[in-house]
Amino acid sequence: MNLKKLSLRTRIFVAMILLVLMASVLISAVAIYQYKEQSQDYHTARLLRKEQNIKAHIKRFLHSRYNTWEIKTENIPLIFKDEIHNIFSIHKLQINLYDLEGNLLLSSNARLRDNVADQCLDAEILNSIYNTVQLNDISNTAEHRYVDKHKENGETFQSSYSFITDNKSKSIAIINLPYLEKDDFLTMELQEFLKRIGFAFMLILLAAIAIAFLLSKFITKSLQTISDKIISTRLEKRNKKIEIDDTSDEISILVNSYNSMIDELEESAVQLARSEREQAWREMAKQVAHEIKNPLTPMRLTVQNFQRKFDPEDENIHSKLDEYSKTLIQQIDTMSSIASAFSNFAKMPAQQSETLNVVKIVKLALDIFNEDYIVFTTDYEEIIAKFDRTQLIRVVTNLVKNGIQAMPEDQTPRIAIHVTTKDDNVVLTVADNGSGVSEENKDKVFEPKFTTKTSGMGLGLAMVKNIVETYKGTITFESVKEKGTTFKVMFPKE
Repeated sequence: MNLKKLSLRTRIFVAMILLVLMASVLISAVAIYQYKEQSQDYHTARLLRKEQNIKAHIKRFLHSRYNTWEIKTENIPLIFKDEIHNIFSIHKLQINLYDLEGNLLLSSNARLRDNVADQCLDAEILNSIYNTVQLNDISNTAEHRYVDKHKENGETFQSSYSFITDNKSKSIAIINLPYLEKDDFLTMELQEFLKRIGFAFMLILLAAIAIAFLLSKFITKSLQTISDKIISTRLEKRNKKIEIDDTSDEISILVNSYNSMIDELEESAVQLARSEREQAWREMAKQVAHEIKNPLTPMRLTVQNFQRKFDPEDENIHSKLDEYSKTLIQQIDTMSSIASAFSNFAKMPAQQSETLNVVKIVKLALDIFNEDYIVFTTDYEEIIAKFDRTQLIRVVTNLVKNGIQAMPEDQTPRIAIHVTTKDDNVVLTVADNGSGVSEENKDKVFEPKFTTKTSGMGLGLAMVKNIVETYKGTITFESVKEKGTTFKVMFPKE
């Protein structure tokens, strides 16, 4: 699982659950370790207490009136012949007595006396007894004592070895107490504890899930609000500030930063819009001046030439006057068309939407063209949509004119207009087999005053784009150099 790809809410949720699970595992491990330590300490202390009690019992019996034998190593089997079973029944622990060389003298276990292999202590154990000195926590005295710990058949045994002394503290025998560590009670207690702690952690886990859900929801709700606001932020419109109550300091800092950015963005947008308008008007003024100068020059030359050559007595004066007048009228018409083109481009399309049959209006727009190579097709006889009739005609005529002007003189022209629908949109395509658009000019096609033709002002496609986008539509094109261009207009029916 890649945590980087998870949402913040999921990360908080997973982190809380993992934290609880890790805590439960850690506490359970500590509890098990603690129980094992306590079990070990319990068995060690219990063996030591039993050893001290048995040795005290033996010492009392040695010096009691029931003992008529001399206290020495050789007499140990005789002294404790019957008493060793009495000691075993009282303390519930096997007792083995060895002489100082490690030979078995007496045992409460009859099978041990019959087993020759257990008649003597190992030399290693015997050396350990003599070389190990421990502090007796009960009597607070140092004594020779050795504990051998081993496992047999899956069970743990402790076997303690120490000396039995006479009333002069002289060692007379070695006492061995085999002790079986029975952990049934402690294991049961541990299992019960783990069950209880497991139940407690289940409750904590459920609480953690609920807290993680509420906490993550609280945090991500504020972040989601900020995210939605940032996504909807636009330079061209007035953006609302974020208002969030009862949030953390970190979120408040983020909100305040966003609100400050909105103020700066709005100020920058106003300045940018003003600058763009001023630049647009400057460019428009330059273009208008340039286009008007073109017809004014021939007009001036014509008037000057007429003024210089005017002769009332000339018999051809009427024909010359007619020629001069036609020249002036032609240039005046050119200036009028320039004025109309800029006026139409500057005028924003009025959104006078009316329910109309797109197929019928497109056919009507194509009636002004007499060229045989203009072909119109449609998938439906009727496509109803809401659009301004005049603006739709303007879109069609401008696209067709653009296709006609793109035709080379040495090529058989063909322009195909097709109308269809896709989902809830109307789709209009205008395809020509003209010279196409070069790669370096594709990004400039819809820019005002861009044109590759010797005539025209490059406002037609910019006007079409303006109209289509006003009706929430799109215009795209595909072009292959020397093979032709296809413009695709798509706008919603409603």
